[in-house]
Amino acid sequence: MLYLFFFCILTKSNQNQETAMHIAIIGMGEVGRCYAKALHDAGYELSLCEAFPSASATGLAAQWGIPLHQKPGNWLENVQWVLSCVTGSQALAVVGQVTPFLKSGVGFADLTTASPQTKREASASAAQSGLRYIDVAIMGAISLKWEKTPLLAAGETASAFKEMLETAGARVQVITDGKPGDAISLKILRSIFTKGMEALAVELLMSAEKQGVREELYHQLKDIDETPLRDFIDMLVRTHVMHAKRRAHEVRDARNELDQQQLPSLVLPGVEERFDATASLLEKHPLGLDQPNVEQALAWLLSNSAAT
Repeated sequence: MLYLFFFCILTKSNQNQETAMHIAIIGMGEVGRCYAKALHDAGYELSLCEAFPSASATGLAAQWGIPLHQKPGNWLENVQWVLSCVTGSQALAVVGQVTPFLKSGVGFADLTTASPQTKREASASAAQSGLRYIDVAIMGAISLKWEKTPLLAAGETASAFKEMLETAGARVQVITDGKPGDAISLKILRSIFTKGMEALAVELLMSAEKQGVREELYHQLKDIDETPLRDFIDMLVRTHVMHAKRRAHEVRDARNELDQQQLPSLVLPGVEERFDATASLLEKHPLGLDQPNVEQALAWLLSNSAAT
């Protein structure tokens, strides 16, 4: 019984040491405040920094009795993690501003929306000071799910970031063998798909509603709904390089139909240009394959992309 008592005391002590990890939040906008609250509630020691503090940020710091610093300084010397929650335009600058005050081995999680190239440059800069840089992409609206918003992380020590942040209720997916820049690249690619689909869906359903056939349209699209998304996207690309010329005519017919409905398309002109460009390339550089797979189709498109 005595052994069990001391074991429980030791276990509790270890848990307190883990939750006493010191984390700095740079940038106290919506993202910074979100993870500051989650980490504070989980028992972590926090330091906060915001160059232009809002009333919300000031109030939160005052509520917790924590200083709100306006610039990096010696107060960073004992932190184990830095979460950069500034705007994308400041991502690289923040790395340079904090590194003089951080010890080698500190984790630096970049939650900004900076470009993939900027994040790669930030990673290289952080590495020169021995920091463990993690590229983190926020894959949803923070204002809807707060700390439960899915995060995508890339970097050699992304698993350590995942372990730390998930103790505060966050959801983190680590890209296997991912490098800095990969996470934000995937976020941007996802946006290309979803925002493109959104624009098409707006024009599609406006036309269907005006014609009174929206409910029947859903039924006619059921076969697409039953196809795995990867199979469907791959099919579009591999058949695109076979039928671009014919499909360009179909796009023009669709544009004309929307014009007649007094719903001129803003999306289809770009779609038509994409098909016309591929059709033109096929005349100059024949594919040479009757039934290409998606890898072959992409290789041909990329090899001829400079000519478009």
